[in-house]
Amino acid sequence: MIMSEYIKYLLLTLSVLLSSKSDEVPLPEPMMAPDSTSVTIIFAGDIMQHTPQISAAWNPADSSYNYDLCFSYIKPVIEKFDVAVANLEVTLAGAPYTGYPQFSAPDALAAAARDAGFDILATANNHSCDRGDKGVIRTTRVLDSLGIMRTGTFSDSSDFLMRNPLRITKNDIRIAIFNYTYGTNGIPFSYPAIVNIIDTNAIVRDLTAIDMHETDFVVVFFHWGNEYQRTPDHNQEKLAELCRRYGADVVIGSHPHVIQRMDYYAPEADNNSGFLLAYSLGNYVSNQRDRYRDGGAMISFTLSKTWNKRTVENPAYHLTWVHTPVEENKKQYYIVPVTKFENDTTLEPLVLEKLRLFAGDSRELLERENVNVTEYSR
Repeated sequence: MIMSEYIKYLLLTLSVLLSSKSDEVPLPEPMMAPDSTSVTIIFAGDIMQHTPQISAAWNPADSSYNYDLCFSYIKPVIEKFDVAVANLEVTLAGAPYTGYPQFSAPDALAAAARDAGFDILATANNHSCDRGDKGVIRTTRVLDSLGIMRTGTFSDSSDFLMRNPLRITKNDIRIAIFNYTYGTNGIPFSYPAIVNIIDTNAIVRDLTAIDMHETDFVVVFFHWGNEYQRTPDHNQEKLAELCRRYGADVVIGSHPHVIQRMDYYAPEADNNSGFLLAYSLGNYVSNQRDRYRDGGAMISFTLSKTWNKRTVENPAYHLTWVHTPVEENKKQYYIVPVTKFENDTTLEPLVLEKLRLFAGDSRELLERENVNVTEYSR
């Protein structure tokens, strides 16, 4: 119900009360309070694809790649939320498929992410140009063909205008999503391909160009920071504050390949919506097995609005770990929810020890440094 309708109801009620001389005052039919609506969102970190992962996905029986097993344990978590977003840190540039340092993953990786519940893949990162302009363009076209929404890299200027920002509407809530990267490993791109590079002037232009009469919330997804550093650097902090100052409601980060802290500031008189910041979600899936790098975190939150208020609410983190058992003489990769597996004594003792080490390290960091963001417990 819009504001004017509610005011009309109040005025009509007052008119009846003032004009009636009877003890029994006939009132108009009651009206509901102003409508409210909300959308739940979950973000994940880096979907990577090293050479052993490509080998694990290969099925010689039908000469195809399949990644469904990789997401099978985490799919029920993703499906609880209305919108799911992740960083696709590979190109879909076609064969030959390669891992580090210049990634090109089979299209089946993106299809499996979609089937697991991911609606949006951000594509601006330091590996966006691993296969040059053709790789940038083919990646956008493959995602389009799979029905996956995207932003961050673009096939041409028209595509840029259409998807920078990516605009989505869910449950009557209108969201604008921007995606930027610090660079592309020194590999240039040229027209018509476009990669959104972090530039403070461009970011300010993008944010101030948003018409808040047509947009309820603004989300910025950065690829930034220093690899393997568990503390955000000064540049990350400055960029996050810049986005907050110019109207962003949520800022999410990736690239360091380890988890960094998360901050949440509830709505106040001078901060109507609240503000959520996650500096780095770490590795969602990769072949990196060193301490702190063998897992990551997802962050979920709710965007809510009524006729006169919009709020970011209920932030929570979900720890995930990459389980790599050998099955039928081949190493496999499973993204697993930590809370479901950390007490699973059927796992091999050394596997369980590594999972618990990751969980302990992550909780110690986040419980010490997070501001008002706790672990998801529902």
